[in-house]
Amino acid sequence: MTDKILVERRGPLLLMGLNRPDKLNAFDPEMIGQLARAYTELDRNKELRCGVLWAEGRYFTSGLDLAKIVAHMPKELFKPIIPRFGVDPWGAQRRACRKPVVTAVEGPCYTLGIELLLSGQVTVASESATFIQSEVARGIFPFGGGTARWPVTVGTNNAYLYLLTAGELGAAEAFRIGLVQKLVKPGEALPAALAIAGQIAAQAPLGVQATIESVRLMQSKGARAALSKLRLKFLRLLLSRDAKRGVEAFKARKPAEFQGD
Repeated sequence: MTDKILVERRGPLLLMGLNRPDKLNAFDPEMIGQLARAYTELDRNKELRCGVLWAEGRYFTSGLDLAKIVAHMPKELFKPIIPRFGVDPWGAQRRACRKPVVTAVEGPCYTLGIELLLSGQVTVASESATFIQSEVARGIFPFGGGTARWPVTVGTNNAYLYLLTAGELGAAEAFRIGLVQKLVKPGEALPAALAIAGQIAAQAPLGVQATIESVRLMQSKGARAALSKLRLKFLRLLLSRDAKRGVEAFKARKPAEFQGD
């Protein structure tokens, strides 16, 4: 446990909880730094295979604590916000985490919180969750990767609708357009996220990471760049010990016990 981020290891899973409920889990520089350390631990620890992001309190997050951030801004805008070590949970200013993250959303999720879940791989939301990307109503714009990831996830015109109006998006609509991948009853988001993370953690780690890398390459440089790397990535994986374990397990009709090598 840290002050503003709760960290718990459950086998191959790392649970990371936003823990500033008295401030609606708004991100200040210290909270962002603690979350970055948690993501760095997930990224570097070979025994960890998947992260689960959740939040204490009735809000997932109200976004950025503007009063705290502005007080740290004068000389270098992002320096006090994005730590100069490890990975950036948003993957917007520095390297993103190479491991998958499943996000569980109960209640309102605003601005930087939406960009955080968009940087992950799967989002589970309660039917009572709501989403607002309201930076344009504050005289700024989404700087945590939202302008790059909203269009890829929900389509360009849907992205424009919610980015430019600062309008509220209900859970059902978020699910319909693809911002959320699984919709559950209130109180069930974290258990459902843990179940999905467990399924991911049971797969071959090298294959999971190669899949994430390939998708990110497509997003950053286009489909042609991603397609050009597929054969080489496949051959490298084919020579891994885990690929042999996977084939043997398939032949024996039993689950494979992957070791990540």
